[in-house]
Amino acid sequence: MSLSMSFARNGDKQNSAFFEEYLGRLLEERDRVGLTEAIRQVEALMITVDPDSSVQYIAELCLMTPYHYLVTLESESHWTHILRIDMNSPDLLVREVKDPHQRGIFRSLNEVYPIGSRKPNSRYMGEILRVSNLHSVVSEQQAREFRFFSADDIRRMELPGNLAISKPSPYTHNIVGYLEREDESIRVYALGLSSIREDVQVVYETAKELQKRQGLEGLILPIDHLATRVYSQNREVAILEWLSLSSYYYWGSYDIRDQNSSTNVTKSVHYNAESISPAKVFTANNTPYFVNHLDQLPNPTETFVRNYGPRLHHIALAVADGETHGRENIEHVVKEIAAQGRGFLLDVIGSKEEGLKQIFSSASEHSSLIIEYVQRYGGFQGFFTKDNVAKLTHAAGVDEELLEMQAQHSGQR
Repeated sequence: MSLSMSFARNGDKQNSAFFEEYLGRLLEERDRVGLTEAIRQVEALMITVDPDSSVQYIAELCLMTPYHYLVTLESESHWTHILRIDMNSPDLLVREVKDPHQRGIFRSLNEVYPIGSRKPNSRYMGEILRVSNLHSVVSEQQAREFRFFSADDIRRMELPGNLAISKPSPYTHNIVGYLEREDESIRVYALGLSSIREDVQVVYETAKELQKRQGLEGLILPIDHLATRVYSQNREVAILEWLSLSSYYYWGSYDIRDQNSSTNVTKSVHYNAESISPAKVFTANNTPYFVNHLDQLPNPTETFVRNYGPRLHHIALAVADGETHGRENIEHVVKEIAAQGRGFLLDVIGSKEEGLKQIFSSASEHSSLIIEYVQRYGGFQGFFTKDNVAKLTHAAGVDEELLEMQAQHSGQR
């Protein structure tokens, strides 16, 4: 058995014969040709926001996460702000479009969706993965018919010139970047002019002072997992595509019948710690939207995709196990952040007996992304309980339905 197929399977979701056949064939071939060994951890996540939104978004991120502002890279049409925890965890690249009228491929991915089009430049773009040999990895992937932007394309889009970047996925609308870097060297992004922007530095320092004053230092840990929502018919192919582009393996899938959806988890072959390379989760409806009028089943996942497009739904951050001021750490984190005006979609759910507690924030007005906090107890290894994920999915669906109603109401004025 190949390395990538040697991990235990979890979950109760029944996959198709197509999925099971190609899962084995793709991963075994990936191991055999050396791609599994050559592709390593997630180096960075790329997010783009609308004009004049990045400073406020960085203020939000620096309060709600352990990220620190590092530097800003200025190019002709974009500001790209680099946020970092340390060299063991992925960076965040927050990219702001300067001109609200600028058009491009990433904007076009938003414009056909009713809520996504309201913030046309605001979206999660994808992950950058570290590789040992950029030319070799790209050549192998091109032989598998994956398509990449040319060097000229990358220059025109003002993305880092030392990356190879895939064309957006037809299933998730995300891109995958590859960055060649030795494990012990510093991450560098070849883009524009580097500076410390005073306005960004001010909001960063304010957020970190607030974290310290509210007793949040050391409680919010690096990213635990990334959750992408896709159409029901694209669940299996989206997973297989990601496994082909990365060195992740299929951890398993759970059927969340209460919400007519499934939650599907992939994890890194190389790193047990999600803080180094976060788990990638795919959520999809069990049935397509056009049968909903017949079956009257819950439809939160498909509703999200129809309103925003296939995209990242939330970034989950781990919370240190333990208590602060007599409260479990996750309760303390949520109470203190809520006191600063940040909304949450529900109360903290789960229990110590079940192994973990979780909560969703409201979606960011700047990126449309939700922050999830997860506190595990006693080394619990799972990502959710079925009851927890059903409640989270329902809460997010209610929030998205309200947004859809607001958008429709605005359009009728």
